[in-house]
Amino acid sequence: MSAVRLKNVNIGYDGTRVVEGVTFNVSKGESFALVGESGSGKSTVLKAICGLAPEWSGSIELLGQPGSHTPNLSLARRCQMVFQDPYGSLHPRKTVDAVLSEPLAIHGLGDQDARVEKVLSDVGLDRRFRFRYPHQMSGGQRQRVAIARALILGPEVMLLDEPTSALDVSVQAEILNLLKRLRRDRGLTYLMVTHNLPVVSFLCERMAVMNNGRIVEIAAASTLHNGAFTDPYAKALYAASGSVGETRDR
Repeated sequence: MSAVRLKNVNIGYDGTRVVEGVTFNVSKGESFALVGESGSGKSTVLKAICGLAPEWSGSIELLGQPGSHTPNLSLARRCQMVFQDPYGSLHPRKTVDAVLSEPLAIHGLGDQDARVEKVLSDVGLDRRFRFRYPHQMSGGQRQRVAIARALILGPEVMLLDEPTSALDVSVQAEILNLLKRLRRDRGLTYLMVTHNLPVVSFLCERMAVMNNGRIVEIAAASTLHNGAFTDPYAKALYAASGSVGETRDR
């Protein structure tokens, strides 16, 4: 069964089309990547799926429900997004406790103390981080909080928009290992946007290569080990990435 299904999706901003004819399916429990250069339309696709890109046409289905042109509260509990910049995505004047408690209050979920402490533990942060502000934490710790905020509602699908690109290389590995473990433990479905092909090799089963707003090829992530792409742009992207080795568990 598909967790995410797009068919002939076109997306625009102020009447200018930036994504055209995008079609792909992500099965439940799968980790799927959208890859390509900056400006290829990858993040725009994620925004449309979660209702943040109002100008779209075609068909979007999320967990069997039709996509919306505005944020959908009922779908928000089942699908959450982790953004690229862990500092920009967290309110600078709110403590971690406030950041994590807010979605619980919006959705009317009780046992806030227990839920907050549990999710902090799940992302590798102990309780002393609960009342810190973003500026009192490192980039990797802030991204763990951002992941905790996405997890606290118990979603089935996570949309990951370049979740490690703003972090140091050593911290990237820690966050990728965390994401891999969370997916395994919680049975999550991932739809990830990235330009980093080794990340795809480590975390995903399949990938769609985007160029100028279109998907030019869908391939197994294992293709990154032999470079057996068919589309010229996908071949060039692979060649430009150099050797694609897997990030190792730590």
